[in-house]
Amino acid sequence: MKIMIIGVTGTVGGEVRRALLDITSHYLVDYSRHASRLKKQGDNREDVVTGDVNDVSLLAKVMNGVDVVVASLSGDLVRMARSIVEAAKSADVKRIIFVSSMGIHNEVPAKFGGGNVSINPQLEPYRDAAQVIMDSGIDYTIIRPGWFDWGDTNYRITHEGEPFGGHDVAVPAIADLIVRVIDDEVDGHKQSLGINRPE
Repeated sequence: MKIMIIGVTGTVGGEVRRALLDITSHYLVDYSRHASRLKKQGDNREDVVTGDVNDVSLLAKVMNGVDVVVASLSGDLVRMARSIVEAAKSADVKRIIFVSSMGIHNEVPAKFGGGNVSINPQLEPYRDAAQVIMDSGIDYTIIRPGWFDWGDTNYRITHEGEPFGGHDVAVPAIADLIVRVIDDEVDGHKQSLGINRPE
């Protein structure tokens, strides 16, 4: 399986890369603005490409032959999501896993800082970008993590429509869930999955 990680030099993207390099059946394309800083690893199972996620023609070229795109980004998320979808359709990519945020479905209880998305403008770009992916017609998984930390790696998954069960989650736990979704150990097809550490 050929997997492309967009945002590989970020916290979650880097951890997903490390997790996938431990699994010999995957071939990686690591992609970000700063990917050239990465040392290529993995016995020729990895290509490292530096580029702008909003350069759709380059992105589509790099996506050629990719089975799954994993995107963990910051910045203008809606624009980036649109670029990813356009490039993925051009390259005939069948699957996108997109890291968003807890709270985009108004599923976070008030005790964890929840509330209506329309009242919390910080969540709107995450919700709107996730909606671009969900409306794309491409098989997708939205990952909705709690606040990142490096603590206990236990985690639980919630589905859209279920209340979020906690506030924090370890970065390696997010990476583990993404790998399990890629390998279909967890059914993420056309689903929005919350991930948090059990309280």
